Amino acid sequence: MPALLLILACALWGVSFPLVKALHLEQTARIPAATSLFLASWMQTARFGLGALMLLPFVFGKSRPTANEIRQGLVIALWGGLGMWVQADALAHTEASTSAFLTQAYCIFLPLWACLRTRRGPGVKILLATAMVLAGGGILSGIRPDHLRLGRGEWETLLAAFLFTFQILSLENPRYQGNRGIPVSFVMFLGIALLFVPVTLITAPDVENCLTAGASAASLLLIAGLALFCSVGAYVLMNVWQPRVPATEAGLIYTIEPVFTALYVLVLPQWLGTLIGADYPNETLTTRLITGGALILAANLLMQWKTPPHLPPAGPV
Repeated sequence: MPALLLILACALWGVSFPLVKALHLEQTARIPAATSLFLASWMQTARFGLGALMLLPFVFGKSRPTANEIRQGLVIALWGGLGMWVQADALAHTEASTSAFLTQAYCIFLPLWACLRTRRGPGVKILLATAMVLAGGGILSGIRPDHLRLGRGEWETLLAAFLFTFQILSLENPRYQGNRGIPVSFVMFLGIALLFVPVTLITAPDVENCLTAGASAASLLLIAGLALFCSVGAYVLMNVWQPRVPATEAGLIYTIEPVFTALYVLVLPQWLGTLIGADYPNETLTTRLITGGALILAANLLMQWKTPPHLPPAGPV
């Protein structure tokens, strides 16, 4: 059951990539002066603020967050919020499928962080997997021998993956043993929303834009979808059920997320383009997507192969 629910979380996460891309296109058309950083900040506040409101009925009385759950929720909010902010800005500069695959680089950063913490050099498996991720990222971003650089969207996605690494480490930290997933998720959502209120105000072209950014039926519908499916649905499943699955199995399951995204972007963009009144064509299964994505997936599988299982302590819901 936990494994199936984490697969469901991946399916819900995968939807976020085309939804965020569509929201950026819709808001950019209405607010030409808005920067991608402002729109990414506004989206974090709106998406997770609405997500916190959705969870509010579940955190009354005895379900109120404890002090330790508040600490864990705020730590996750910091790393996860910053990661999703950078990732949202990256989606303004790269394709949804590319971003989804590159985000999986946190499966490589986790063992590298372990090497730094234990002061032991990386083994052959880690070095090979890292090379495969870099090669896959280069192929996905269209890197050429005469143009040896990743674009802004690709670099930002890799930075987001690095930040997500610490979010995962915070979720599995033994000091939070026994914490409940729903109260932690509520604190996380509220923390992210509050974190990006000042950032939104600072990056806004005009204070009025903070209201006009959501002043359309399409933007409200997209934010509601992100809050319900990709925040409340996906993150509650992750925060509740990941501690009940060995880390090796969970890492393997999370590599399914970009596969869902790659399937979604074959059909969803055109429908979303009709919703927002903009040109958002469906992606196609190209050799670049298949080859680059396969390398990153293979790197993740290599990292999980014959790794000793670890079952973190799990608390109630």
